[in-house]
Amino acid sequence: MGGSWNMVPRDSAALKFSSTTALKAWSCLYIDMPDLHPKAYKFTLEELGKLMDAFHKVLRSTGMAVGQAFPPKRVELRGAPPYPTLDDTIEGAAKSPLQMLFVILPAGPIPLYNYLKQLADVKHGIHTVCSIGSKIAKCQDQYLRNEALKVNLKLGGDNHLVQPQGLGLINEDKTMVVGIDVTHPSPGSSSQAPSVAAMVASINPRLNQWPGILRLQSKSRQEMVSDLTEMLESRLNLWRQRGKHASFPENILVYRDGVSEGQYSKVKDEELPQLRAACKKLYPAPDQAKGLPRITIVVVGKRHHTRFYVTKETDADNSGNSKPGTVVDRGVTEARSWDFFMQSHAAIKGTARPAHYFVVLDEIFRPRYSKAAGKNVADELQMITQSMCYVFGRATKAVSYCTPAYYADILCERSRCYLAHLFDASATDSAAASVTSHGSEGATILDKQWKVHDRLKDSMFYV
Repeated sequence: MGGSWNMVPRDSAALKFSSTTALKAWSCLYIDMPDLHPKAYKFTLEELGKLMDAFHKVLRSTGMAVGQAFPPKRVELRGAPPYPTLDDTIEGAAKSPLQMLFVILPAGPIPLYNYLKQLADVKHGIHTVCSIGSKIAKCQDQYLRNEALKVNLKLGGDNHLVQPQGLGLINEDKTMVVGIDVTHPSPGSSSQAPSVAAMVASINPRLNQWPGILRLQSKSRQEMVSDLTEMLESRLNLWRQRGKHASFPENILVYRDGVSEGQYSKVKDEELPQLRAACKKLYPAPDQAKGLPRITIVVVGKRHHTRFYVTKETDADNSGNSKPGTVVDRGVTEARSWDFFMQSHAAIKGTARPAHYFVVLDEIFRPRYSKAAGKNVADELQMITQSMCYVFGRATKAVSYCTPAYYADILCERSRCYLAHLFDASATDSAAASVTSHGSEGATILDKQWKVHDRLKDSMFYV
Protein backbone atom coordinates (compact mmCIF):
# COMPACT_ATOMS: atom_id res chain seq x y z
CA MET A 1 0.00 0.00 0.00
CA GLY A 2 1.33 3.42 -0.89
CA GLY A 3 4.38 2.00 -2.67
CA SER A 4 5.84 0.33 0.44
CA TRP A 5 5.51 -2.65 2.75
CA ASN A 6 6.83 -3.81 6.11
CA MET A 7 8.89 -6.89 6.92
CA VAL A 8 6.69 -7.31 10.01
CA PRO A 9 3.09 -6.61 8.94
CA ARG A 10 0.68 -5.54 11.66
CA ASP A 11 -1.02 -8.53 13.35
CA SER A 12 0.82 -10.94 11.03
CA ALA A 13 3.89 -13.13 11.07
CA ALA A 14 7.19 -11.66 9.88
CA LEU A 15 7.83 -11.91 6.13
CA LYS A 16 10.57 -14.17 4.83
CA PHE A 17 12.94 -13.39 1.97
CA SER A 18 12.05 -14.86 -1.41
CA SER A 19 15.20 -16.98 -1.46
CA THR A 20 18.17 -17.14 0.86
CA THR A 21 21.68 -18.51 1.12
CA ALA A 22 23.39 -19.97 4.17
CA LEU A 23 25.48 -17.74 6.43
CA LYS A 24 27.60 -20.25 8.30
CA ALA A 25 30.47 -18.11 9.55
CA TRP A 26 30.20 -14.46 10.55
CA SER A 27 31.35 -12.12 13.27
CA CYS A 28 31.22 -8.57 14.60
CA LEU A 29 33.97 -5.94 14.62
CA TYR A 30 33.49 -2.93 16.90
CA ILE A 31 35.72 0.06 16.07
CA ASP A 32 36.30 2.60 18.84
CA MET A 33 37.92 6.00 18.16
CA PRO A 34 38.07 7.71 21.58
CA ASP A 35 40.15 10.67 20.35
CA LEU A 36 37.90 11.68 17.43
CA HIS A 37 34.55 10.56 18.83
CA PRO A 38 34.66 10.70 22.63
CA LYS A 39 30.84 10.94 22.88
CA ALA A 40 30.15 7.94 20.62
CA TYR A 41 28.23 5.05 22.15
CA LYS A 42 30.59 2.62 23.90
CA PHE A 43 29.94 -1.11 23.71
CA THR A 44 31.17 -3.78 26.08
CA LEU A 45 31.91 -7.24 24.68
CA GLU A 46 28.91 -8.53 26.61
CA GLU A 47 26.64 -5.95 24.92
CA LEU A 48 28.06 -6.87 21.54
CA GLY A 49 27.30 -10.52 22.20
CA LYS A 50 23.67 -9.72 23.06
CA LEU A 51 23.39 -7.53 19.96
CA MET A 52 24.66 -10.32 17.73
CA ASP A 53 22.21 -12.75 19.33
CA ALA A 54 19.38 -10.33 18.47
CA PHE A 55 20.63 -9.95 14.90
CA HIS A 56 21.01 -13.72 14.60
CA LYS A 57 17.36 -14.11 15.63
CA VAL A 58 16.25 -11.54 13.03
CA LEU A 59 18.27 -13.19 10.25
CA ARG A 60 16.72 -16.57 11.04
CA SER A 61 13.22 -15.08 11.07
CA THR A 62 13.75 -13.87 7.48
CA GLY A 63 14.36 -17.47 6.40
CA MET A 64 18.16 -17.42 6.31
CA ALA A 65 20.09 -20.45 7.56
CA VAL A 66 22.47 -18.70 9.95
CA GLY A 67 25.13 -20.15 12.21
CA GLN A 68 25.98 -18.65 15.57
CA ALA A 69 28.25 -15.60 15.32
CA PHE A 70 31.92 -15.94 16.19
CA PRO A 71 33.00 -13.97 19.30
CA PRO A 72 33.00 -10.19 18.60
CA LYS A 73 36.23 -8.22 18.45
CA ARG A 74 37.05 -4.66 19.50
CA VAL A 75 39.66 -2.48 17.78
CA GLU A 76 40.75 0.92 19.09
CA LEU A 77 42.03 3.42 16.52
CA ARG A 78 43.65 6.79 16.99
CA GLY A 79 44.55 9.57 14.55
CA ALA A 80 43.85 9.49 10.83
CA PRO A 81 44.17 6.68 8.23
CA PRO A 82 46.05 4.52 7.47
CA TYR A 83 45.36 2.20 10.41
CA PRO A 84 47.71 -0.83 10.37
CA THR A 85 45.77 -2.48 13.19
CA LEU A 86 42.52 -2.37 11.20
CA ASP A 87 44.34 -3.56 8.08
CA ASP A 88 45.65 -6.60 9.95
CA THR A 89 42.23 -7.31 11.45
CA ILE A 90 40.45 -7.23 8.07
CA GLU A 91 43.18 -9.36 6.52
CA GLY A 92 42.80 -11.93 9.29
CA ALA A 93 39.03 -12.01 8.81
CA ALA A 94 39.41 -12.45 5.05
CA LYS A 95 41.81 -15.38 5.52
CA SER A 96 39.49 -17.04 8.05
CA PRO A 97 36.32 -18.99 7.14
CA LEU A 98 34.20 -15.85 7.72
CA GLN A 99 31.67 -15.02 4.99
CA MET A 100 30.54 -11.74 6.51
CA LEU A 101 31.88 -9.15 8.94
CA PHE A 102 29.37 -6.92 10.71
CA VAL A 103 31.18 -3.66 11.49
CA ILE A 104 30.05 -1.10 14.08
CA LEU A 105 31.45 2.39 13.43
CA PRO A 106 31.62 5.17 16.06
CA ALA A 107 29.96 7.86 13.91
CA GLY A 108 28.43 8.74 10.52
CA PRO A 109 30.17 9.39 7.18
CA ILE A 110 33.83 9.67 8.13
CA PRO A 111 37.16 8.83 6.45
CA LEU A 112 37.14 5.59 8.43
CA TYR A 113 34.22 4.22 6.35
CA ASN A 114 36.06 4.90 3.07
CA TYR A 115 39.22 3.31 4.41
CA LEU A 116 37.33 0.25 5.69
CA LYS A 117 35.55 -0.36 2.39
CA GLN A 118 38.82 -0.03 0.48
CA LEU A 119 40.39 -2.67 2.74
CA ALA A 120 37.43 -5.06 2.67
CA ASP A 121 36.25 -4.73 -0.95
CA VAL A 122 39.53 -4.14 -2.77
CA LYS A 123 42.55 -5.22 -0.75
CA HIS A 124 41.41 -8.32 1.15
CA GLY A 125 38.02 -9.40 -0.21
CA ILE A 126 35.45 -9.93 2.55
CA HIS A 127 31.82 -8.79 2.71
CA THR A 128 31.13 -6.10 5.30
CA VAL A 129 27.89 -4.56 6.55
CA CYS A 130 28.42 -1.31 8.46
CA SER A 131 26.27 0.28 11.13
CA ILE A 132 26.54 3.33 13.40
CA GLY A 133 26.95 2.49 17.08
CA SER A 134 24.33 4.93 18.39
CA LYS A 135 21.71 3.59 15.94
CA ILE A 136 22.22 -0.13 16.38
CA ALA A 137 22.57 0.22 20.18
CA LYS A 138 18.79 0.71 20.31
CA CYS A 139 18.47 -2.82 18.88
CA GLN A 140 15.24 -1.95 17.08
CA ASP A 141 13.73 -4.81 15.12
CA GLN A 142 13.05 -2.72 12.00
CA TYR A 143 16.65 -1.41 11.89
CA LEU A 144 18.05 -4.94 12.17
CA ARG A 145 15.74 -6.14 9.40
CA ASN A 146 16.96 -3.36 7.13
CA GLU A 147 20.51 -4.57 7.77
CA ALA A 148 19.37 -8.12 7.01
CA LEU A 149 18.27 -6.95 3.53
CA LYS A 150 21.87 -6.06 2.72
CA VAL A 151 23.28 -9.29 4.19
CA ASN A 152 21.03 -11.48 2.00
CA LEU A 153 21.81 -9.47 -1.15
CA LYS A 154 25.58 -9.59 -0.63
CA LEU A 155 25.46 -13.37 -0.18
CA GLY A 156 23.51 -13.83 -3.43
CA GLY A 157 20.00 -14.10 -2.01
CA ASP A 158 16.68 -12.81 -3.26
CA ASN A 159 14.83 -10.38 -0.99
CA HIS A 160 11.58 -9.81 -2.90
CA LEU A 161 10.18 -10.35 -6.38
CA VAL A 162 7.77 -8.71 -8.80
CA GLN A 163 4.98 -10.97 -10.01
CA PRO A 164 5.61 -12.35 -13.54
CA GLN A 165 2.71 -10.45 -15.11
CA GLY A 166 4.40 -7.18 -14.13
CA LEU A 167 7.60 -8.03 -15.97
CA GLY A 168 6.32 -8.45 -19.52
CA LEU A 169 8.96 -9.82 -21.89
CA ILE A 170 11.59 -9.98 -19.13
CA ASN A 171 9.70 -12.96 -17.71
CA GLU A 172 10.60 -14.94 -20.84
CA ASP A 173 14.23 -15.08 -19.62
CA LYS A 174 15.60 -13.69 -22.89
CA THR A 175 16.24 -10.09 -21.78
CA MET A 176 19.17 -8.71 -19.82
CA VAL A 177 18.63 -5.35 -18.11
CA VAL A 178 21.65 -3.05 -17.75
CA GLY A 179 22.24 0.09 -15.69
CA ILE A 180 25.07 2.54 -16.53
CA ASP A 181 26.27 5.65 -14.70
CA VAL A 182 29.40 7.83 -14.44
CA THR A 183 30.67 9.84 -11.47
CA HIS A 184 32.98 12.84 -11.82
CA PRO A 185 35.37 14.70 -9.51
CA SER A 186 33.56 17.27 -7.43
CA PRO A 187 34.82 20.84 -6.91
CA GLY A 188 37.84 20.73 -4.63
CA SER A 189 38.93 17.24 -5.73
CA SER A 190 42.52 16.59 -6.72
CA SER A 191 43.42 17.52 -10.29
CA GLN A 192 44.42 13.85 -10.67
CA ALA A 193 40.97 12.55 -9.69
CA PRO A 194 39.46 10.39 -12.47
CA SER A 195 35.89 9.97 -13.63
CA VAL A 196 34.60 6.46 -12.94
CA ALA A 197 32.04 4.50 -14.97
CA ALA A 198 29.83 1.82 -13.41
CA MET A 199 27.70 -0.89 -15.00
CA VAL A 200 25.31 -3.34 -13.36
CA ALA A 201 23.29 -6.04 -15.13
CA SER A 202 20.67 -8.63 -14.27
CA ILE A 203 21.49 -12.32 -14.58
CA ASN A 204 17.98 -13.81 -14.54
CA PRO A 205 14.30 -12.82 -14.96
CA ARG A 206 13.81 -12.53 -11.18
CA LEU A 207 15.94 -9.36 -11.24
CA ASN A 208 17.29 -10.24 -7.80
CA GLN A 209 21.05 -10.03 -8.36
CA TRP A 210 22.87 -7.21 -10.19
CA PRO A 211 26.65 -7.80 -10.18
CA GLY A 212 28.54 -4.63 -11.04
CA ILE A 213 31.78 -3.59 -12.70
CA LEU A 214 33.83 -0.38 -12.45
CA ARG A 215 36.20 1.24 -14.94
CA LEU A 216 38.21 4.45 -14.84
CA GLN A 217 37.40 6.82 -17.69
CA SER A 218 40.14 7.63 -20.18
CA LYS A 219 39.67 11.33 -19.41
CA SER A 220 38.50 13.11 -16.29
CA ARG A 221 34.99 14.66 -16.48
CA GLN A 222 34.19 12.63 -19.61
CA GLU A 223 30.53 11.58 -19.51
CA MET A 224 30.51 9.10 -22.40
CA VAL A 225 31.84 5.74 -21.17
CA SER A 226 35.15 4.78 -22.77
CA ASP A 227 35.32 1.04 -21.87
CA LEU A 228 31.76 -0.06 -22.55
CA THR A 229 32.79 -2.95 -24.81
CA GLU A 230 34.81 -4.72 -22.14
CA MET A 231 32.25 -3.93 -19.44
CA LEU A 232 29.32 -5.38 -21.40
CA GLU A 233 31.35 -8.44 -22.37
CA SER A 234 31.87 -9.25 -18.70
CA ARG A 235 28.13 -8.84 -17.93
CA LEU A 236 27.10 -11.04 -20.90
CA ASN A 237 29.46 -13.78 -19.72
CA LEU A 238 27.98 -13.56 -16.22
CA TRP A 239 24.50 -13.87 -17.74
CA ARG A 240 25.52 -17.27 -19.12
CA GLN A 241 27.60 -18.47 -16.17
CA ARG A 242 25.72 -17.32 -13.08
CA GLY A 243 22.35 -17.18 -14.79
CA LYS A 244 22.91 -20.69 -16.17
CA HIS A 245 21.76 -19.79 -19.66
CA ALA A 246 22.60 -21.83 -22.74
CA SER A 247 22.85 -18.71 -24.90
CA PHE A 248 23.27 -14.96 -24.66
CA PRO A 249 20.18 -12.74 -24.20
CA GLU A 250 18.11 -11.87 -27.26
CA ASN A 251 17.31 -8.42 -25.85
CA ILE A 252 19.43 -5.92 -23.94
CA LEU A 253 17.48 -3.16 -22.19
CA VAL A 254 19.82 -0.36 -21.07
CA TYR A 255 18.96 2.36 -18.55
CA ARG A 256 21.55 5.13 -18.83
CA ASP A 257 21.80 7.52 -15.90
CA GLY A 258 23.52 10.89 -15.70
CA VAL A 259 23.15 12.10 -19.30
CA SER A 260 21.93 15.63 -19.98
CA GLU A 261 19.47 16.48 -22.75
CA GLY A 262 22.25 17.83 -24.98
CA GLN A 263 24.06 14.47 -24.86
CA TYR A 264 21.28 12.13 -26.01
CA SER A 265 22.72 11.93 -29.52
CA LYS A 266 26.21 11.25 -28.14
CA VAL A 267 24.90 8.17 -26.33
CA LYS A 268 23.71 6.81 -29.67
CA ASP A 269 26.81 7.90 -31.61
CA GLU A 270 29.55 7.01 -29.09
CA GLU A 271 28.22 4.39 -26.66
CA LEU A 272 25.94 2.29 -28.86
CA PRO A 273 28.81 1.25 -31.23
CA GLN A 274 30.75 -0.01 -28.18
CA LEU A 275 27.77 -2.08 -27.01
CA ARG A 276 27.42 -3.55 -30.50
CA ALA A 277 31.15 -4.32 -30.61
CA ALA A 278 30.86 -6.40 -27.41
CA CYS A 279 27.94 -8.33 -28.87
CA LYS A 280 29.77 -8.91 -32.14
CA LYS A 281 32.64 -10.53 -30.20
CA LEU A 282 30.46 -12.92 -28.22
CA TYR A 283 27.32 -13.74 -30.22
CA PRO A 284 27.56 -16.62 -32.71
CA ALA A 285 27.14 -15.79 -36.41
CA PRO A 286 23.62 -17.35 -36.70
CA ASP A 287 22.36 -15.08 -33.90
CA GLN A 288 23.92 -12.03 -35.51
CA ALA A 289 22.33 -12.95 -38.81
CA LYS A 290 18.93 -12.82 -37.07
CA GLY A 291 19.70 -9.30 -35.86
CA LEU A 292 20.42 -10.33 -32.27
CA PRO A 293 20.71 -8.89 -29.78
CA ARG A 294 18.02 -6.24 -30.00
CA ILE A 295 19.01 -3.18 -27.96
CA THR A 296 16.87 -0.49 -26.35
CA ILE A 297 18.50 2.46 -24.58
CA VAL A 298 16.54 4.62 -22.15
CA VAL A 299 18.10 7.70 -20.54
CA VAL A 300 16.99 8.30 -16.94
CA GLY A 301 16.84 11.93 -15.85
CA LYS A 302 16.44 13.20 -12.27
CA ARG A 303 17.68 16.78 -12.53
CA HIS A 304 14.68 18.66 -13.83
CA HIS A 305 12.01 21.01 -12.49
CA THR A 306 8.89 19.14 -13.58
CA ARG A 307 6.39 18.37 -10.80
CA PHE A 308 2.84 17.04 -10.89
CA TYR A 309 -0.06 18.04 -8.67
CA VAL A 310 -3.41 16.31 -8.28
CA THR A 311 -6.57 18.18 -9.26
CA LYS A 312 -8.83 16.08 -7.03
CA GLU A 313 -8.19 15.37 -3.38
CA THR A 314 -9.36 11.80 -3.86
CA ASP A 315 -6.46 11.19 -6.29
CA ALA A 316 -3.79 12.20 -3.75
CA ASP A 317 -1.86 9.94 -1.40
CA ASN A 318 -1.37 10.65 2.32
CA SER A 319 1.30 13.30 1.64
CA GLY A 320 -0.80 15.15 -0.96
CA ASN A 321 1.23 13.89 -3.94
CA SER A 322 -0.05 11.91 -6.87
CA LYS A 323 -0.14 8.20 -6.13
CA PRO A 324 2.89 5.94 -6.76
CA GLY A 325 2.79 4.67 -10.33
CA THR A 326 1.59 7.91 -11.89
CA VAL A 327 2.73 8.20 -15.53
CA VAL A 328 2.55 11.31 -17.72
CA ASP A 329 3.41 10.66 -21.38
CA ARG A 330 1.52 13.40 -23.23
CA GLY A 331 0.92 17.11 -22.94
CA VAL A 332 4.27 18.00 -21.36
CA THR A 333 6.44 15.50 -23.23
CA GLU A 334 8.17 15.94 -26.58
CA ALA A 335 6.01 15.55 -29.68
CA ARG A 336 8.61 13.95 -31.96
CA SER A 337 10.40 11.79 -29.39
CA TRP A 338 9.43 8.93 -27.08
CA ASP A 339 9.69 10.11 -23.48
CA PHE A 340 7.60 9.96 -20.32
CA PHE A 341 7.59 11.04 -16.69
CA MET A 342 6.99 8.46 -13.96
CA GLN A 343 6.47 9.07 -10.28
CA SER A 344 7.01 5.56 -9.01
CA HIS A 345 7.50 6.27 -5.30
CA ALA A 346 5.69 7.81 -2.35
CA ALA A 347 7.56 10.89 -1.13
CA ILE A 348 8.32 10.84 2.59
CA LYS A 349 7.84 14.61 2.74
CA GLY A 350 7.44 17.49 0.31
CA THR A 351 6.53 17.31 -3.35
CA ALA A 352 7.50 14.10 -5.12
CA ARG A 353 9.88 14.49 -8.06
CA PRO A 354 9.13 12.17 -10.98
CA ALA A 355 11.88 10.58 -13.04
CA HIS A 356 12.11 11.47 -16.74
CA TYR A 357 12.71 8.60 -19.15
CA PHE A 358 13.81 9.34 -22.73
CA VAL A 359 14.07 6.49 -25.26
CA VAL A 360 17.19 7.09 -27.35
CA LEU A 361 16.97 3.82 -29.29
CA ASP A 362 14.32 1.11 -29.42
CA GLU A 363 14.80 -2.21 -31.19
CA ILE A 364 12.72 -4.26 -28.71
CA PHE A 365 9.31 -2.76 -27.97
CA ARG A 366 8.12 -1.22 -31.25
CA PRO A 367 8.93 -4.27 -33.44
CA ARG A 368 7.34 -6.60 -30.88
CA TYR A 369 4.19 -4.76 -29.83
CA SER A 370 3.27 -2.26 -32.57
CA LYS A 371 1.10 -4.82 -34.38
CA ALA A 372 0.14 -6.98 -31.41
CA ALA A 373 -3.59 -6.95 -30.66
CA GLY A 374 -4.52 -5.37 -27.35
CA LYS A 375 -0.98 -4.17 -26.69
CA ASN A 376 0.36 -0.62 -26.47
CA VAL A 377 4.07 -0.11 -27.09
CA ALA A 378 4.49 2.68 -24.54
CA ASP A 379 2.50 0.82 -21.87
CA GLU A 380 4.79 -2.21 -22.07
CA LEU A 381 7.98 -0.22 -21.42
CA GLN A 382 6.29 1.86 -18.72
CA MET A 383 5.01 -1.26 -16.94
CA ILE A 384 8.45 -2.87 -16.92
CA THR A 385 10.07 0.37 -15.75
CA GLN A 386 7.54 0.72 -12.92
CA SER A 387 8.08 -2.90 -11.89
CA MET A 388 11.82 -2.35 -11.73
CA CYS A 389 11.30 0.43 -9.20
CA TYR A 390 10.05 -2.32 -6.85
CA VAL A 391 13.02 -4.70 -7.09
CA PHE A 392 15.46 -2.43 -5.25
CA GLY A 393 16.61 -5.00 -2.70
CA ARG A 394 17.90 -2.62 -0.04
CA ALA A 395 14.48 -1.11 0.80
CA THR A 396 10.93 -2.33 1.34
CA LYS A 397 9.44 0.30 -0.94
CA ALA A 398 9.37 1.53 -4.51
CA VAL A 399 12.29 3.83 -5.28
CA SER A 400 12.11 7.09 -7.19
CA TYR A 401 13.76 5.78 -10.38
CA CYS A 402 14.37 2.33 -11.78
CA THR A 403 16.63 -0.07 -9.92
CA PRO A 404 19.38 -0.68 -12.55
CA ALA A 405 20.11 3.06 -12.79
CA TYR A 406 19.90 3.35 -8.99
CA TYR A 407 22.35 0.48 -8.43
CA ALA A 408 24.77 1.94 -10.99
CA ASP A 409 24.63 5.22 -9.08
CA ILE A 410 25.36 3.45 -5.77
CA LEU A 411 28.26 1.59 -7.37
CA CYS A 412 29.69 4.92 -8.55
CA GLU A 413 29.47 6.22 -4.98
CA ARG A 414 31.32 3.16 -3.72
CA SER A 415 34.14 3.85 -6.18
CA ARG A 416 34.54 7.26 -4.55
CA CYS A 417 35.23 5.46 -1.26
CA TYR A 418 38.10 3.55 -2.83
CA LEU A 419 39.59 6.73 -4.32
CA ALA A 420 38.73 9.05 -1.43
CA HIS A 421 42.31 10.35 -1.31
CA LEU A 422 41.66 11.84 -4.76
CA PHE A 423 37.99 12.79 -4.49
CA ASP A 424 38.12 14.22 -0.99
CA ALA A 425 38.52 17.99 -0.95
CA SER A 426 41.23 17.61 1.68
CA ALA A 427 43.42 15.58 -0.66
CA THR A 428 46.39 17.59 -1.92
CA ASP A 429 47.62 17.56 -5.48
CA SER A 430 51.11 16.64 -4.35
CA ALA A 431 49.82 13.55 -2.53
CA ALA A 432 47.71 12.52 -5.50
CA ALA A 433 50.50 13.15 -7.96
CA SER A 434 52.77 10.79 -6.02
CA VAL A 435 50.31 8.02 -6.93
CA THR A 436 49.27 8.91 -10.45
CA SER A 437 52.10 10.73 -12.19
CA HIS A 438 54.70 8.01 -12.42
CA GLY A 439 53.70 6.39 -15.69
CA SER A 440 52.82 2.70 -15.71
CA GLU A 441 54.00 2.22 -12.13
CA GLY A 442 51.60 4.92 -10.93
CA ALA A 443 48.77 3.42 -12.99
CA THR A 444 49.45 0.01 -11.39
CA ILE A 445 49.28 1.54 -7.92
CA LEU A 446 46.01 3.27 -8.80
CA ASP A 447 44.58 -0.02 -10.13
CA LYS A 448 45.26 -1.65 -6.77
CA GLN A 449 43.23 1.07 -5.07
CA TRP A 450 39.94 0.59 -6.95
CA LYS A 451 39.80 -2.87 -8.54
CA VAL A 452 37.40 -4.99 -6.53
CA HIS A 453 38.81 -8.23 -5.10
CA ASP A 454 38.23 -11.40 -7.11
CA ARG A 455 36.25 -12.95 -4.26
CA LEU A 456 33.66 -10.15 -4.38
CA LYS A 457 33.64 -8.82 -7.94
CA ASP A 458 30.71 -10.96 -9.16
CA SER A 459 28.52 -10.20 -6.13
CA MET A 460 26.49 -7.21 -4.91
CA PHE A 461 29.31 -6.02 -2.67
CA TYR A 462 28.27 -2.39 -3.17
CA VAL A 463 24.79 -2.38 -1.55
